[in-house]
Amino acid sequence: MIYLLALLIGIIAGLRAMTAPAAIAWAAYLGWLPLAGSWLAFMGSVWAVGIFTILAIVELVTDQLPSTPSRKVPQQFGARLLMGAFTGAALGVPGLAAMGMTSLIIGVIAGIIGAAIGTYGGAAARAKLAASFGKDPPAAFIEDAVAIIGAYLIIASIPA
Repeated sequence: MIYLLALLIGIIAGLRAMTAPAAIAWAAYLGWLPLAGSWLAFMGSVWAVGIFTILAIVELVTDQLPSTPSRKVPQQFGARLLMGAFTGAALGVPGLAAMGMTSLIIGVIAGIIGAAIGTYGGAAARAKLAASFGKDPPAAFIEDAVAIIGAYLIIASIPA
């Protein structure tokens, strides 16, 4: 189950790079994702929650600007893969006691694969939506909603 969630949070990172770590920070802060004692324990701090939430909001705003580069350019794509790996790793941390580093590695790989799916699949879906609306903003707002609601559903599904 946790590896499916790692894949899904990676997809969220592919849609909105900063929404995924913001969701993980909130999950850790609320105690839904046990990261205490791990190298990712900082994600449960009020600082991480604040910083990643602000970055996610800024990304939601800048995504609406026509000057924002495509998510498929190397810098944007790389950031999405990195955030997919990072958030996938965070979801793999609780399995460290039972599976060791295998849990973390599978989380990282699932997050990266999800980010690639989210990047390319999200771009294709948004392009089709934008074409059907005749303009991009409604498609972007729908994608924002999918990313935010999806991130919430993922962190709410973390096994206790």
